Amino acid sequence: MLLTMAALCNGLLAQQHQWSLDDCIGYALEHNITLQKAQLQTQSAEEDVKGARSALLPSVSASTNQSVGYRPWQDSGTTTVSNGQVNTKVDKGYYNGSYGINAQWTLWNGNKNRNTLRQNKLTAEQADMNAQTTANSIQEQIAQLYVQILYLTEAVKVSEQSLETSRKNEERGKQMMEVGKLSKADVAQLTAQRATDEYNIVQARANITKYITELQHLMTYDEEGPFELAIPTTTDEQALADIPVLQTVYEQAVAQRPEIKGSELGVKSSELGVKMARAGYSPTLSMTGGVGTSTNSLSDNAWGKQMKTNFDASAGLSLSIPLFDQRQTKTAIRKAKLQQLQAQLELDYQKDELYETVKGYWIDAETNQQRLRAAIVSEECEQQSFDLLQEQFNLGLKNIVELLQGKDKLLTAQQNRLESKYQTLLAMKMLKFYATPPSLP
Repeated sequence: MLLTMAALCNGLLAQQHQWSLDDCIGYALEHNITLQKAQLQTQSAEEDVKGARSALLPSVSASTNQSVGYRPWQDSGTTTVSNGQVNTKVDKGYYNGSYGINAQWTLWNGNKNRNTLRQNKLTAEQADMNAQTTANSIQEQIAQLYVQILYLTEAVKVSEQSLETSRKNEERGKQMMEVGKLSKADVAQLTAQRATDEYNIVQARANITKYITELQHLMTYDEEGPFELAIPTTTDEQALADIPVLQTVYEQAVAQRPEIKGSELGVKSSELGVKMARAGYSPTLSMTGGVGTSTNSLSDNAWGKQMKTNFDASAGLSLSIPLFDQRQTKTAIRKAKLQQLQAQLELDYQKDELYETVKGYWIDAETNQQRLRAAIVSEECEQQSFDLLQEQFNLGLKNIVELLQGKDKLLTAQQNRLESKYQTLLAMKMLKFYATPPSLP
């Protein structure tokens, strides 16, 4: 039974899900709180569109008023004759009731209501673009963290190889000390080198844990259990692939990036804002209509007859012409034009920022690709040099200082190659991302 349970547990561990970059991005787009808030803003803007569309229709309302009155000095009343007796009744208290249905429809107000609908539609589209911008930002941050984790993971492997070499050197040094070829001080340096390699591995693994924590925070990942990333195979050839042309990437980004589209919508919205402000100089024409009736307890007629007798209906047109509004319309127009200039400046700013971002990634790709070519050659040379140094050290032809210096140079060359490779891969991925950004699901 225990063996069966152990086998089952091992099977479950073997089936542990490994998170690829696409998995992380997909999970974040479903759970990230910042993105969810942006999507709520989009839904709110869509409700404003529905409200503006309904504002084009007539408004209808029903009303009723029920009141009780009292006249304390009333001295005349109602006289009736019953069975030969004359009865006089004075009603000091009475009851009124009124009922009505009223409608109003704005026929013309300088086209302000229709422009409001158009502007709200643009605002809803802007909100959607803002949500997509947020989604793109999250994807970009996840990609940067993911590539950083890949780099550190491979760097740990290099450090582990370096640690294995340090252990062998330390063991060889102890053997040479026993036969009098090395001093205790030399062996201590070899031991210190081994300890340094162990420290570097621990530090790199701690950094991996930190970046994974940041990645989970972006994903809003709060599930229990282990979180393991899928580590794809990366090669130098991938990093040495052709880099896309800067101007081509920028033009594609301008045509597709949601922050640019959002700013363009802002310019269109500001143009409508100017038209809406100018509508303050236009007359407003409205159609009104209503039906109503009333009842009174002092009336000799029954309630139903009063409702019929007092029934009335009305319809009319209302025209309002602005003559002097204390400069409110003029001020609104001036502010709307300033808002239009602000929107245009925002669009220009977003384009400049986009160009600088794309250019930065392009420069990173170019620079790190050149560094990678140099680092590959440097690592090969340093590896050959260190191998020769190690053979000479084992034969007693090189001292401990030369061996450690050679090992440090090799490790530096290996780290430089890894860093430049992953920096190049990240920059190239970002260039592709900006040229063809994924759509928000």
